[in-house]
Amino acid sequence: MSVFKMGRGGSAPSVTAESLRAHATALTDALEAGGAQLPAPEVERARAVLEKVTERGRHTGAHTVVAFAGATGSGKSSLFNAVVGGAVATTGARRPTTATPTAAVWGPEPAGELLDWLQVGSRHQVTTERGTPLDGLVLLDLPDFDSRESANRAEAERVLSFVDVFVWVTDPQKYADARLHDDYVAAMRHYDAVTIVVLNQADRLTTAQLGECSADLRRLLLRDGLTSADVIATSARTGLGVPQLRARLGEAVAGATAARMRLDADVRTAADGLRRGVADQEVDLGNASSEALVDALGRACGVPAVVDAVANDYRRSAIAAGGWPFTRWIVRLKPNPLGRLRLDAPAPSIDADVRRAVGRSSLPQATPAARAAVDLAARRLADTASEGLPRLWAEAVAAAALPPQERLADELDQAIVRTSLQRREPVWWSVVKTLQWVAALTALVGLAWTLTQLLLGPGGLIQLPSVYVGPVSLSLVLLIGGLLAGWLLALLSRWVASVGARRRGLATKRRLHAAVGSVADALILGPVTDVLSRHRRTRTQLDAARR
Repeated sequence: MSVFKMGRGGSAPSVTAESLRAHATALTDALEAGGAQLPAPEVERARAVLEKVTERGRHTGAHTVVAFAGATGSGKSSLFNAVVGGAVATTGARRPTTATPTAAVWGPEPAGELLDWLQVGSRHQVTTERGTPLDGLVLLDLPDFDSRESANRAEAERVLSFVDVFVWVTDPQKYADARLHDDYVAAMRHYDAVTIVVLNQADRLTTAQLGECSADLRRLLLRDGLTSADVIATSARTGLGVPQLRARLGEAVAGATAARMRLDADVRTAADGLRRGVADQEVDLGNASSEALVDALGRACGVPAVVDAVANDYRRSAIAAGGWPFTRWIVRLKPNPLGRLRLDAPAPSIDADVRRAVGRSSLPQATPAARAAVDLAARRLADTASEGLPRLWAEAVAAAALPPQERLADELDQAIVRTSLQRREPVWWSVVKTLQWVAALTALVGLAWTLTQLLLGPGGLIQLPSVYVGPVSLSLVLLIGGLLAGWLLALLSRWVASVGARRRGLATKRRLHAAVGSVADALILGPVTDVLSRHRRTRTQLDAARR
């Protein structure tokens, strides 16, 4: 299959249907991922391009649509007639002459449906022998793009948005016109492969002047970004360059890829416009920002109070376990620290929905300072995550980092409630309880023995043996020893309880921070990460659409 050759002896890479489809799919994915964070005007243009890709695909057939576009007085209608070989387009001295597009169609293949889609009413069938190089060409003569009539300019721009190949017709007087270069050529840098530049009315120049003028026009085209565009010098009056122009148009038709090349250039241009609204990379949040946020959330939802309550509850229970058995009930009369917060029941014992309905937690509300610390941590996270992002993306990150306060407070409270704060009693509690009972029973035996000897022994009512340990009676040894052992066990239990309370507090703090972290992930970090992920997907898909 021949390739549509453009430029000085070079050839543009052919665009396959698969590559066009891949670029269009990537652009579609980018629009879906970017959503409201992409600039609305560029999104509208991109959607119009995708719609055009679909519509043009339905009208591809065997036709290639080429448009002659130029400024007033460039002689494009005359050149159009010279290529057609007949007076099809109206020419004259009055300007502007062309008000509506005129179409010339080569070949037997019907082009009515395609021209209906292009909304071109004036049509001419070029009669030639079957199998000529131009069979399948639909050549359009457009209104002047610099016409004084705004309707003419609008019509020219409308049709230009649909054609497959552009033929920019200029002349020695207007070849450097800023409107041609700035408004059209420079804005179409992706369209090298479907662009032909014609320097018409070349018969007005000498050979030297034509060389200088053509060289200067090439320089301007290079500046505009059309690195492979060449200049064909023509004259509709003398026929200069018309055969070369026909040959170039024949190459466009023979390649049968001009429509895809134009559409692919449209897709890449739309992706370029959208890409300006996307940064080149995303920030890696790391752990520092999330740790600061979780710490601030933990303070706001009362984690320090819960940790203190757990430590105090452990200390209270441990002291009671290691205390004197007969006075242990006094310790239990003290208020339960976890009970005051309504956190004394094991977490799995009540369904989560029931907890949410009855609001089990009695944790104090966050202070203004704690709420301000959460807002500050969230904003710092948003600032870090949005560094280098365009405004719309930065605003999306900021919104994701600040969820509704009521929902955040409720989820944090439920996270505390769902965290199990009750743990299995340490083994040493049972050991100390047993030892305390042994000490208490020993003291009771010694007390009973001593009282019996003192009160009942002298009267002879009950005679118990008198056993001595050195100079001291065994009964007194049992009494004093039992009391002393219980007191020492109680002191030891208090020391161990303080150590255990600190450890239990630290373990509880880790579990609560993990619970708070899950809320932070769900309501803050997750949404922020989702925005960054959408940005990354948008960026990669736009880059794929531009390749």
